[in-house]
Amino acid sequence: MTSPRKWPWFLVLWLLAGAGAIALVWPLDAGVDAALDVTHNPRLHLLAWWCSKLGEGGTTAIAGILLTVLLVRWNRSAIAAKVFFVLLSGELTGLAGCVLRVLIGRTRPTAHVPQGFYGIWYHGHWIIGRYEFSAFPSGHAATAAGLAAAAWLVHRGWGAATTAYALAVMWSRIALQSHHLSDIVASIVLAVPLAILWRNILLPSVEFHFVKLRLLPGSG
Repeated sequence: MTSPRKWPWFLVLWLLAGAGAIALVWPLDAGVDAALDVTHNPRLHLLAWWCSKLGEGGTTAIAGILLTVLLVRWNRSAIAAKVFFVLLSGELTGLAGCVLRVLIGRTRPTAHVPQGFYGIWYHGHWIIGRYEFSAFPSGHAATAAGLAAAAWLVHRGWGAATTAYALAVMWSRIALQSHHLSDIVASIVLAVPLAILWRNILLPSVEFHFVKLRLLPGSG
């Protein structure tokens, strides 16, 4: 685990590197948006829609909870604890991304106003929660990246599988013209330090409670 002394330095360096990465991809947004657009291709649009659906917080929550319950019933509480932690990390990271995007107010590629950052107020109206002003960062991508980052921290094999899943979700959000490339990069920048933070704070507690669950009368 990242030591408490090293954590502030890692966070500062990561955020600086992340800001640099966002700045580098920023000029590519329009070109990548156009190149990956599948809204006029019915088959690819359907594929992207399903990939995007799999990145929704509700979908991942249902799948993760069901898997956790099955593992507990199979007396695999140690694995269940890690699965639950990965799920929790993804959900919390996705929630953080959603909070940020409604406060930042960046326009989506299909917005009917000039592209930019509008915050929470535009032309005399609150725009908190309005779809066309909720692009940066992507909530779907933050959830998927949070899952993948947390999975890497507990099991490399899980990390590889969830990274493939996360990349599919990220592609779908640009392909459906819901986000810019820089929105996706921002989600990754957000997800990695949060996954490490969740591991340091949440994983020991989750594992402790799942061990107690295993020791309950009648379990296993």
